[in-house]
Amino acid sequence: MAAPTSRIQFAIENEAVATLEPRVIRYRKRKRILDILGSSLFLLVFFPLMLVIAILVKLTSPGPIFYVSRRVGLCGRIFPFYKFRSMYVDADKRKDALSDQNEKDGPIFKMKDDPRVTKVGKFLRKYSLDELPQFINVFVGDMSLVGPRPPLPREVNEYDSYAAERLSVRPGLTCYWQIMGRSDLSFDEWMRLDHKYMQEMNLWVDIKILLLTPFAILKGDGAY
Repeated sequence: MAAPTSRIQFAIENEAVATLEPRVIRYRKRKRILDILGSSLFLLVFFPLMLVIAILVKLTSPGPIFYVSRRVGLCGRIFPFYKFRSMYVDADKRKDALSDQNEKDGPIFKMKDDPRVTKVGKFLRKYSLDELPQFINVFVGDMSLVGPRPPLPREVNEYDSYAAERLSVRPGLTCYWQIMGRSDLSFDEWMRLDHKYMQEMNLWVDIKILLLTPFAILKGDGAY
């Protein structure tokens, strides 16, 4: 783990211990129950679809079915992050050559028409189907159903203290900015909405975000 991430982890762990309240503990327990029940149900319901996606990924481009990356979770902990592979296998090697075409500000790299994305991958990304394996991350406790999206370690190394505060919350499958524009929003807007969630978070807010997420996915705005 890089030094900046280690410092962030130390600061957040100490702050979390100091500010934990009984109502926060109750909320976290209820949230974890929701995560386990919800992820179990989703994995069961979507298993046939996931099997079809796995076959399509395998048949349409050479390489593994899943793409596993390292992401930063609660208190700076690194965990394996699962997705259906939506890019060609040499995507990471080609990224530097495309750096001048980045369409996002801040430490994020995004392109609407990224040539590294496969034809099947474009469809999967539009409707967030490539994210389905992350229900496994939720089930094992690396992620939650609702929370800030987990960043890459190299992104965290560029965080200021304001952005780093989002690491005090378990990352999630969906969040405010996932239902309010996704990649069409700026990095600063992502951070502002993550802080809005951190200030308002409770079980009813989580349920509201979960209920609105399917509508945002079907619209497909900002999905790339």
